[in-house]
Amino acid sequence: MKAIHSGKTKNDRIDAMKIASMLRGGMFPLAHAYPKAKRATRDLLRRRQFFVHHRAALLSHITNTNTQYNNIPIKANLLRASNREGIEDRFDSEAVRQSITADKYLLDHYHRVILDIESTVMRHAKADDAHALSLLRSIPGIGPVLALTILYEIGDIERFPKVGNFISYARLVKCSHESAGKRSKGGHNKIGNAHLKWAFSEAAVLLIRERDEAKRLHQSLSAKYGRAKSLSIIAQKLGRLVFHILKHRQTFDAERFFGTRIAEPVI
Repeated sequence: MKAIHSGKTKNDRIDAMKIASMLRGGMFPLAHAYPKAKRATRDLLRRRQFFVHHRAALLSHITNTNTQYNNIPIKANLLRASNREGIEDRFDSEAVRQSITADKYLLDHYHRVILDIESTVMRHAKADDAHALSLLRSIPGIGPVLALTILYEIGDIERFPKVGNFISYARLVKCSHESAGKRSKGGHNKIGNAHLKWAFSEAAVLLIRERDEAKRLHQSLSAKYGRAKSLSIIAQKLGRLVFHILKHRQTFDAERFFGTRIAEPVI
């Protein structure tokens, strides 16, 4: 669009002519129009993530306030309502107690809202594509929330002609720049879907936690590339897996997934 705004004269007629010329030359990328029937459900799921982040901030505030006043460290999981009972009594100041009580009230409310949203989205997902949801749930490391996120952020897997297009959209590959025989990586790495990037990154960590084969794979890759890059490679491998599972409608095959030799990572 820089060709339009760099001209001496700019009006609607010139803009239309320049855009038409770019369209003819294939220089004007077209955005994907997400299906209207699923758009509201996808947005509701994204709103859930917003509430989860706020809930995490409240939990951090309680823990940090406890540390600030040199109280005994809180080892219990504060996500459980029973572990939050009487926690404000740790503080002598009335103002601090009221602050913690307010955090507890909001945590209780967020918890109910998040559960209601998950229930609604799950009901919609079973009506929209229960088979795809069950296929995603067959992959170790992908639980109900990650399965819903992947399902609704993709929309229709058929819009990606090749696996490379999909993993690029999911931010699982790094951009490459080459000029005068020099090649560098980086820049424009945030082009794509941030929600899919998050989902596959979380799934990679959970997969390593759940499966011994994944732990061995992670250790092997960490020795060669380092821990951070190892997680990126496994996340990319999961992205490729999800593409083929949804494309061919096949359940997860552990022997094929862990037995296949890993090619040089495209990151």
